[in-house]
Amino acid sequence: MEKVINFDTIGQYSAFNNNETLHPLVNILDLSKADARQRMRMNFGFYTVFLKEVKCGDLHYGCNYYDYEEGTLVFVAPGQVIGIENDGELYQPQGTVLIFHPDLIKGTSLNRHMDDYSFFSYNVHEALHLSESERKIILDCLSKIKYELKRGIDKHSKTLIISNIELFLNYCVRFYDRQFITRDNVNRGMLHRFEELLNGYFISDKPKEIGLPSVGYCAAELNLSANYFGDLIKKETGKSAQEYIYFKIMDIAKERILRHDRSVSEIAYELGFKYPQHFSRSFKQHTGYTPNEYKTLN
Repeated sequence: MEKVINFDTIGQYSAFNNNETLHPLVNILDLSKADARQRMRMNFGFYTVFLKEVKCGDLHYGCNYYDYEEGTLVFVAPGQVIGIENDGELYQPQGTVLIFHPDLIKGTSLNRHMDDYSFFSYNVHEALHLSESERKIILDCLSKIKYELKRGIDKHSKTLIISNIELFLNYCVRFYDRQFITRDNVNRGMLHRFEELLNGYFISDKPKEIGLPSVGYCAAELNLSANYFGDLIKKETGKSAQEYIYFKIMDIAKERILRHDRSVSEIAYELGFKYPQHFSRSFKQHTGYTPNEYKTLN
C-alpha cells in the first residue's frame, strides 16, 4: 500500500510547502512556493481548506478523483487522508490553502459550531465550485486572516483570526446552499436514484440480511458522503435522510398490511425489523394505529 505522510502540526506542513510559519496554530499557504514533487497521500492533524486556482486533477479522496477548475474549494477535517496517486511524475502544486489546528478554536463559539460545517466530511467530488463574485469574497476573507498573521500577534489577534475563519466558513455555507439550488437537475436526479434504491432494497432479500437501510448505506450506494447526502436530501425534500427512509418504510408497511396475505410478524421481518414489537410501536407512532387496527379500518 502507498505510504501516507502525516502532518501533525501547522509548522510541518508550512515548511513542507516552503512557506513561513506565521502562527503555530493557523496559516495561509501559497502552494506555488512548494518544490515540484511526486504525487502522494497525506493525513492532516488539522482543518485544511484548498482553494484551487488553476484547472488540475491532483487530488484523490477515497475512491474519487476530481478535475478542479479555477475557484474550487475542498474541505478536509483532521484525520482524513487525502492524496494523489503516485505515477512517478513530478508536478508543481498550485493554489491557496487555509490550515488551522483544533487547538486554535478550543473553548470558542466556532469550536461549538464546527459540526454545523458538514462539508468538512464531504467527498472530493462534492467540492464547492465558486462563481467569480464568490471567489472574490473568499479571497477577501483569506486576505483579512493573512493580514492578522503578518502584523504580529497581540491581544486581539486570536479573536480577529477566529472571527474571520468563522466568517469564511459561513460564506461557504451560503455558497453551498446556492450550489444545491443551481445544480437542481442533478439533485433531483439523485433523489430519483435514492427512491429507486429504496424500492429495490425492499423487494430484495437485503432487509432480512442487513436490516433496515441506514443513511450511511444509502449514501455509499449513491457514491456520496453521508453528510453531503443528508444535506442534499434535506434541501430537496425538507426531511432528513433518516426521516425520508422512515416515511418510505411506513408507506411500504401500509401497502403490505392492506394486502391481508401476511401476518404483522412476517411484514416486520420482511422490512428489516429485528423484532415485530419494534415494528408495531413504530407503525403506531407514525399512523396512530397498531398494524392490526389499521388493517381493520381499511
